[in-house]
Amino acid sequence: MNIEDLYEKLDIGESSEVEFKSAKGGLPKSLWSSLSAFANTAGGYIILGVEEKGGVFELGSLKNSNTMLKQFWDTHNNREKLNNPICKEEDVSVLTIENSLVIIIYVPISLRKERPVYLNGNPYKGTYKRSYEGDYGCSKEEVNQMLRDSSSNAQDSEIVEDFSMDDIDMETLNSYRNRFRTRFPDHPYLALDDKELLSKIGAYRRDRKTKVEGLTLAGLMIFGKETSITEAFPHFHLDYQERLQEERWSYRITQDGTWECNVYNFYYKVYNRIIQDIAVPFALESDGTRVGETHVHEAMREVLVNTLIHADHKTTKSIVVIKSKNSFKFINPGRLRVSIEQLYEGGVSDPRNPNIQKIFQFLGLGEKAGTGFSKILRAWSEQSWLQPLVSVDYDSELTYILLPLLSMIPEKIDASLCELIGEEYRDLNELQRLILIMAHQFSSVRNEEICSYTTEHPRDVGDVLKKMVDKDWLVADGIGRGMKYKLNQAYLNGGQVGGQAQNKGGQAQENIDSSPNITVSEWNLLQNLQEGDKSAKELKSSQSKGISGALKEKLTNLMDKGMIIYTIPNKPTSPNQRYKLTTMAHKILKK
Repeated sequence: MNIEDLYEKLDIGESSEVEFKSAKGGLPKSLWSSLSAFANTAGGYIILGVEEKGGVFELGSLKNSNTMLKQFWDTHNNREKLNNPICKEEDVSVLTIENSLVIIIYVPISLRKERPVYLNGNPYKGTYKRSYEGDYGCSKEEVNQMLRDSSSNAQDSEIVEDFSMDDIDMETLNSYRNRFRTRFPDHPYLALDDKELLSKIGAYRRDRKTKVEGLTLAGLMIFGKETSITEAFPHFHLDYQERLQEERWSYRITQDGTWECNVYNFYYKVYNRIIQDIAVPFALESDGTRVGETHVHEAMREVLVNTLIHADHKTTKSIVVIKSKNSFKFINPGRLRVSIEQLYEGGVSDPRNPNIQKIFQFLGLGEKAGTGFSKILRAWSEQSWLQPLVSVDYDSELTYILLPLLSMIPEKIDASLCELIGEEYRDLNELQRLILIMAHQFSSVRNEEICSYTTEHPRDVGDVLKKMVDKDWLVADGIGRGMKYKLNQAYLNGGQVGGQAQNKGGQAQENIDSSPNITVSEWNLLQNLQEGDKSAKELKSSQSKGISGALKEKLTNLMDKGMIIYTIPNKPTSPNQRYKLTTMAHKILKK
């Protein structure tokens, strides 16, 4: 991190990826909970030598950096304090800025086999995660989830004790046999009895050491009766929703007693629904075998089956699939076991449930070589659709896959934005247009989401977003990693003051109409801001110029109407905060 980066982080403030500490009295004890939190979440920076004064972060007076660094490394490498020394020498640096020293500690995200990173030898009391700008102690369930993921043992090979062949839904198993036979008519497994077949495919197992035998987690989830599955895993829940016109679902597949709800049946019921309205045709043979199937259908199979293969079936969270007019969304419990970069590049496979994967592979479903997501990317690229977006919610430990059914530059949207923004739209570069199109279609976008569709660096994307906010094309909402950007509808809709205020002697008269419903005192506020950016205190002193009533309410109203914006949008409560006119307000005042 250089000086420019540091000042940028000081301006934004603390976030899910930045923590400031003054360290006036030496190395702060809270540093270690922050280090655990960043390592167990998405990584981040701990910056020592920064003080907060009145909501503003500024450089402090850190002394004896060498002593503090020695204390940090001694404690960091003490496994009685920190179970997994996560930082390397190059992750810690010292910056000298004028007369101030700053120690910058970069905490990388820990690999799944390294989690949880915990303190004082106790994972259940010393494991932390990062949420927004705070650290919090993890619950027992969250720690157990990390421990499950850190293990080299397959999660779905575990024997579910006291569950036997009696808990198998025979109709499901017979259906599986038939599909297996269609694909491999002469396969030797087909000659085995049910128990032997399940043993061969990882659905039934006998432990040599304990002599315990029974259905594995994979066997129960794939072939089990719903009542048996929920008895073993009370939070088991599969949910498919269609939201084609409204926010509320119009069609749903979930546990309702009309079908035997297990992973196998859920896959086939849902797959037949999600491909219905895709405008890429394919033919079927009499036995249901697809002929001339497109890459899009292949991709839909991959993403659905991988949602089931990679889910953590032991959590309290649900597997959810949502079909909407312009996209598909797949939500599965558990974070990714490879990085998002590795997922997009392909070639790396680390399934949470390899037996479930194997069971599906006998039916021709699910890739083992890490090429499944590459097939999805290929199919979307062939259709010129927006690239699939993968994200992880570290608070809820959920993985999201969004498949947009939208062209990269849809003609109607392109024309609409050109009409709204004007001639300047044609001079925009590819990144600027992409941002506007995404904001138009998805109501709001974040920097990391935009980066999934471009090769531009996140910092460059951030610079473009700031410029678009300054131009009033976008409105920023939130701070840090959670910052969202929306189209400024007030500006794009070309909001106008229907009747003009007749200014006589500096006073606005009462002939302003209701579009966009600017009151006389609000109009005078706008006129005062024509003189330049002003703070609330400076505007309050202008009350004698025609501003009456609650100032805060008027400022909020004008911001909602797109007439004024903050000069420091990322820090609304900053003591240096001022207000300035938007481009739309300037145009209206000129008239």
